[in-house]
Amino acid sequence: MWVYRLKGTLDELDPLLPELFDRGARGLEERAGEVLAYFPAPLDLPFGGEWEELPDEDWLSAWKRDLSPVEAGPFVVLAPWHAWEGSGKRIVLEPGMAFGTGHHETTRMALSALGRHARPGGKALDLGTGSGILAIGAALLGMEALGVDIDPTVLPQAEENARRNGVAPRFLLGSLEEALPHGPFDLLLANLYAELHQALAEGYKKALKPGGVALLTGILKAKAEGVEEALEGAGLGVLEREEAGEWVLYAAAPRL
Repeated sequence: MWVYRLKGTLDELDPLLPELFDRGARGLEERAGEVLAYFPAPLDLPFGGEWEELPDEDWLSAWKRDLSPVEAGPFVVLAPWHAWEGSGKRIVLEPGMAFGTGHHETTRMALSALGRHARPGGKALDLGTGSGILAIGAALLGMEALGVDIDPTVLPQAEENARRNGVAPRFLLGSLEEALPHGPFDLLLANLYAELHQALAEGYKKALKPGGVALLTGILKAKAEGVEEALEGAGLGVLEREEAGEWVLYAAAPRL
C-alpha cells in the first residue's frame, strides 16, 4: 500500500477528492496539516503531494480508527466494525476502492435528497454507482433500483455491499445509454461532476418518467451555473438547490 501526502485539510482539498477516488484512492485520512490518500500503487498525480510506501496493516488500522458512522437523511452509513444504537436505516459498507462511503458532502446530500424523493414501488437509476450506496439506499426505501457504472472493477464490490445490506438492486456495466432500455425511471441519482452533468442533461430527461426527479451532485459551486443552464436547455426545471461546503446538489424534473 502507498500513501500520497498532501498539505492542507480535507475542507481545503475538498475539490480534489472525487478525482483522487477516480484515480484509484482507497481511502483518505486527515492528520495535522495534511491529508493522506491511500493507493495500491503510486501514480503520476498533478497535485504536488509526496508518495510513501507503508505496510497494508497501517492503512487498515487508520481506516478503523478514524472512520465514524455518518447520518444522512433517513440513513446511517456504517463500516462493518461500527456499533450503532441510534435510529435510521443502516447502510453497512466495507471501505474500498469505489467512491461513496457517506463521508463526502456529495454522498451525504444525495442520501438526504433520496430520503425526500424516494417513491416506494417506483424505479430508481444510480448512474455512476461506485460502491452502490445510492442504489442500496433506494432499495432500502422500497424502490426497484439499478446501479450503472463504466468501471467493471467496482461492480463486484457494489454487489457485495448490496448482499451485506439484504437488498438486491441490479448492477450493470455501462453508461446512461445502456441504462435507458431499463427505464423510464421515477428517480435518477448521479454523483458525477459538472461537465458530465452538462453533457448528459438531454439523456437525463429521456431517462425520467413524466413527473420523475433527477438528483444531481458532485457539482462544485463555481460550475453550478453551467449545470443549471444545461438542465434548463434540456427541458428540466430545477426544483431544489442544496449546498454543502463547496458542493451543490440539484433536484430537477422534466417540464410539463
